[in-house]
This record gives sequence, C-alpha cells and structure tokens, in this order.
Amino acid sequence: MSNQISLQVNGETRSCFSQTCLPDLLQQLGFNPRLVVVEYNGEILHRQFWPQTQVQPGDRLEVVTIVGGG
Repeated sequence: MSNQISLQVNGETRSCFSQTCLPDLLQQLGFNPRLVVVEYNGEILHRQFWPQTQVQPGDRLEVVTIVGGG
C-alpha cells in the first residue's frame, strides 16, 4: 500500500508522501523556502504557518519565486 498523495503545484500534478509538511515539500520540489510565497488552496499562506501545514490529497499550491532587482 502506497502512502503517496497527489496534489497540484503551479498547475502540474505532483506526488509526495502523505504527512509531508509544506517546507519539506518545497525543498523536495527544488524551491528555496526563503525565496517563495505560497498560495495554498486559493489563500496566501503566511510563512509562520508553513511548519504545521501538512499537504493533503488534492491540495492546490501556487509557488511564486521572489525575484530581486532594480
């Protein structure tokens, strides 16, 4: 029995282990958690809530990378 779940990240179906917290998922997907903003199921999720947020099957995430410049 697999404990993999499917979710949407930036419009693409991705899979990860159930019980994965958001910062771990971001790192698995190659994002630097310090340089992104996350929209979680349609709402901007404040960084302070990331560690206790475990992704669920069918979740929708939009991950936007912050780009500095002048």
